Amino acid sequence: MHKEFLMGNQAIALGALAAGVQVVTGYPGTPSTEVLETVAKRRHDGVYVEWSINEKAAMEVAAGAAYAGARAMMTCKQVGLNVASDPLMSLEYIGVKGGLVVLVADDPGPISSQTEQDTRTFAQFSKVPLFDPSSVDEAYRMVQDAFDLSERLGSPVFLRPTTRVDHGYEAIDVTDEDEWRHETPEGFVRDASRWVIFPRLSVANHAVIERRNAALGDELSDSSYNFVVPERGDVPRVGIATQGISYTYVCDNLDDRDRPRLLRVGTPFPFPERKAVEFLQGLEEVLCIEELDPVIERELQRVCGKFGLRVRIRGKLTGDIRPSGENTVESVGRAIDALLQRDDVAKTSETQGEGERLPQLPMRPPVLCAGCPHRASFYAVKKAMGRRKTIYCGDIGCYTLGNAQPLDMVDTCLCMGAGINIAQGVYHVEPDTACFAFVGDSTFFASGITGVVNAYYNQASLTLVVLDNSTTAMTGHQPHPGTGRTMMGEVVSAVSIEAVLRAIGLTCVETVDPLDHELAVATVRRVADEPGVKAIIFRSPCVVLAKPQARSAVDSQKCIGCRRCVIELGCPAISLVDGKASIDGSQCSGCTLCGQVCPVGAISGGERL
Repeated sequence: MHKEFLMGNQAIALGALAAGVQVVTGYPGTPSTEVLETVAKRRHDGVYVEWSINEKAAMEVAAGAAYAGARAMMTCKQVGLNVASDPLMSLEYIGVKGGLVVLVADDPGPISSQTEQDTRTFAQFSKVPLFDPSSVDEAYRMVQDAFDLSERLGSPVFLRPTTRVDHGYEAIDVTDEDEWRHETPEGFVRDASRWVIFPRLSVANHAVIERRNAALGDELSDSSYNFVVPERGDVPRVGIATQGISYTYVCDNLDDRDRPRLLRVGTPFPFPERKAVEFLQGLEEVLCIEELDPVIERELQRVCGKFGLRVRIRGKLTGDIRPSGENTVESVGRAIDALLQRDDVAKTSETQGEGERLPQLPMRPPVLCAGCPHRASFYAVKKAMGRRKTIYCGDIGCYTLGNAQPLDMVDTCLCMGAGINIAQGVYHVEPDTACFAFVGDSTFFASGITGVVNAYYNQASLTLVVLDNSTTAMTGHQPHPGTGRTMMGEVVSAVSIEAVLRAIGLTCVETVDPLDHELAVATVRRVADEPGVKAIIFRSPCVVLAKPQARSAVDSQKCIGCRRCVIELGCPAISLVDGKASIDGSQCSGCTLCGQVCPVGAISGGERL
C-alpha cells in the first residue's frame, strides 16, 4: 500500500484497477469523465478502455465483457443513464458472469447537467443494488466491494458518487500496482437458456431478483457502509438520517460533546431495514438530510409503518429540507439548528465577525470562448436567414451557449440528439417555417445519425448544421469516431460525417469554414433554399486545441464607435473603452471574425488576414 492525493474520480479508477477490471467503457459527461481517463492513463496491458459512441453502446459492450467472465465497468453521468437504461433494465433480468459496475455520477445543483436526477431512485426502479459513497476514500473501497458483490450476485451493481465526491480530493491508501487482482476470464459459454431473454425467462428471474434483494437488504444492514452513531451528551430524542456527501456536512455541523443519534446509509438499495429499526428505537423525531430525492425519508416512513414505530420522519416531504438543489455545509447547518433548536449566532460571529456578512459572489454566466468557431457558425446562419420565419433547434454541448445574447440562436434544447427530431416535429406542424437543427460532431455520432435517417425517411424539410470542431469539447476534449484516434491511443480511420450523410441519401452536403464569414453566409443562404433534408458542416478546430499564433488589434483612429463588433458577436475578448472597441490580447485567438464584421476596417491582424 502507498498514499496518493487523489480526486474522487481518480480514486474510483484506481479502485477498479485494483479490483481487476479488464474492460472499461463509457461516454464523457461531467462529473464522471475523469474515471475512464484515469483508467486509460494508469492501466496495464490487460485492460481495454474505450469512449463508446454513446451510453447505450457502452453498457452493451461492458455487458458482453461480463458475459465472457471479465470484470467490466461502464461510466456515465445521470442523464447518460437514461440512454443506457434500455439495455440495463433487461440486463438485470439476464444477469452477468463477471462483475459489472455501473458508475453513474449524479450532479446535484445541477452544476453542469440538464436535470437533477437521483440514481438511488433509478436503482429502486431497476432493482439494481447501489453503493453511495461519502468520501474519496470510501469511493475507492466501495468500487472494489461493488465488483465483489456483482460477481457474487451475478448482477450489475451501481456506484453513485455525486459531484462533490467525484471532484473532491483526499490523501488515501491505495494498493500497489503489483498487488492488483489479475484473473483470466473463463470466456463466453453458449447457453441460450441463460443469455437469450424471453418472457418465460424474465418471469422466473424477476421472482429470483425480488427474493435476492429482500435477503440482500438484511445482509447489508451489517455492512460497514451502513452504521449508527450513538447520541452523545444531553440531546433531545431526535436523530439525523443521511447519506453521501451530506453525511460529511452533517458531521461538520455537530460538535463531539452534544450530538444526536446518526444513521449513515451507504447502500440505499436494497435498503438496510434492520439497521434502520435499530436507529429508530427510542426516537421521537428524525430529520433526513439527503441529495436529491427523499429516498431515505420514504424508506424510514415505510419502516415505521411496518414495525409500528411512532417516530415523526421529517425532510423534503415535510418541507424541512428544500426539495431540489445541492446541499451545502450552510444549508445543512441551518436545518440542524432548527432541529436542535440551537442558536447559531455564536457560530456565525466566530466565523464572520459580529454582524458581518460575506458579499454575494458576482454572477459569471457561461459564454463561448473568445475565438470559438461556434460563434462564427451561429452568426453566419443568423445573418443569412435575416427576418425569415425560422426555428433554431439546439443540442447538448458547448454550442448550447449560442442561446445567450447577442447571438440568441438556440430556441430549443432538450437532450442529446433531440434537436434534429424536434425540428422535424415543428416542420410537420408549420411547413412554412425554415427549420434548422444544430448538432456537434461528437453528438452527431452519439445520437444524431438516427434523427437524420428519420428526417430523410419521413420526408421532412430541415437544414442540419453540424458544428465540427474536431473534438468533444464540453467534457474535456475526448476523441470520437471523427477524430481518427481512440482512447487507447490508436490511430484509426476517421469516420467521415459527409460520407455518412450521403450514405443516408442526402444529396446536398456542404462543408465550409465558419470563420470565412462571407462564404459561410452565402453557403447558408444557398443550402437553406434546397428542398428536403440538407446539411452544412461548419468545420473549424476548437480554439482550445488550435492555439493562436497572432492576435487582432483595433486601430482607435479608424474605429467609429459603432459597437457592431460588441453588440453582434458577444466575444469576451472585445469591449468598449472610452467609446471605442478594444481587444484583450490575453483572450484573443486571432480568429479575425471581428475584423470581417467591422464596417470601416478598424480591426486587423490575426491568423487569417
